[in-house]
Amino acid sequence: MSQSDRRVVITGMGQISPLGNSIESMWSHLSTGKSGVGMLQSVPVENFTTDIGGECSDFDGSIDNFGSPDKLLKRNIKKALKLMCREIQVGVAASQLALENAGLVGADKDPTKVGTMFGSDYIITSPGEYSAGIAECVSGSGEFDFEKWAEQGIPKVEPTWLLKYLPNMPASHVAIFNDLQGPSNSLTVREASSNIAIGESVTIIRRGTADIMVTGATGSRIHPLRTIHVCLQEQLADRNSAAAGGDASKACRPFDADRSGMVMGEGAGVMILESLESAQTRGATILGEIVGYGSSAVMLPEGTADYKTALSNAISSSMEVAGVSADSIGHVHAHGLAGLRCDEEESEAIVELLGNVSVTAAKSYMGNLGAGSGMVEAISSVVAMQKEELFPVLNCDSVDPKCKLNVVTEKSKPGDSFINLNVTPQGQASATIIKRFQ
Repeated sequence: MSQSDRRVVITGMGQISPLGNSIESMWSHLSTGKSGVGMLQSVPVENFTTDIGGECSDFDGSIDNFGSPDKLLKRNIKKALKLMCREIQVGVAASQLALENAGLVGADKDPTKVGTMFGSDYIITSPGEYSAGIAECVSGSGEFDFEKWAEQGIPKVEPTWLLKYLPNMPASHVAIFNDLQGPSNSLTVREASSNIAIGESVTIIRRGTADIMVTGATGSRIHPLRTIHVCLQEQLADRNSAAAGGDASKACRPFDADRSGMVMGEGAGVMILESLESAQTRGATILGEIVGYGSSAVMLPEGTADYKTALSNAISSSMEVAGVSADSIGHVHAHGLAGLRCDEEESEAIVELLGNVSVTAAKSYMGNLGAGSGMVEAISSVVAMQKEELFPVLNCDSVDPKCKLNVVTEKSKPGDSFINLNVTPQGQASATIIKRFQ
């Protein structure tokens, strides 16, 4: 068998999301139709255009959120927490949970053959990092004196502040905590990051450069500054619309005729990807197999995203890599943003290439987690295959006639494989095909 023929399987999963801090909690929400979207608590909403979101309300950054580390690992994580912003903490926690789930924490392994691959958004610094320095430069009349900043302001800024926000830090922390000496890379492709990270990890394993890749993504749209950006740039759901009726949990409505936009969220997901030989040698439980992946970026001349073409390219590429036809896809886990144009164009791409396939979308339960969305969504579909139960799209009461999809509106069968789709507002699309291991 050549290296390029190596089969790559999933041997562990972990997630932190508005649906809880465990796979079990996530599935409990999905299987009972319980939304993780509510009124925002962690950011001031007085001057925002929305007051709802999917927050990781069960995550407080305590060591208990990071699984069950031994004494040394617990000490190292605690020590490093002060150098992690919330997005990085959530990503590291999901990684540790996935490593535990795969039986790799403290296990005997060749560290040079275990790597990390992590996707993220661009991570924004908290304004509080500069508050002490700014205070030093404010005059008695309340005006900021720029001439004081170099000598009086900057010395008050924590010297290591930047380490809290670098997008390569989730992979770095996980590698250091667990002595993972294999390939390490970080991607910043917004919502497309998760599937691209999976594809990159698969190619690394197939090349033989690593046997195991900790593959994840973390993201957020809930942040004192980022939320301002989102409010200015994105089409956001209105909980006071006729369809939602003031209920935050009913605001996110992918493919519904009365949808009004996306809901902000935060979270992270991680998969442990491993060569089949490695997994079988150590007796790991195999949760699924990665068989295809693809990505594409397409923007129209006027500078707007061409969602349909980008998603069509990603779907076609992933099917070509997997060597499968449309009728073999059990279901589609759609990007399902609940944006008016994005949903329509995604629907067109799915119908043209995959026909009447069943379509679900976990964003209806948790909102848009940014870079973390795709990984949490893929994990939820893997669990759905294990449970033989595909969860419905929440709040899709009447499918938009312009979205001619077979939207899952009640529990059904997930099939033996699925394609996971994501796309950014800039037209960067990605896809992964995962099947039941046989």
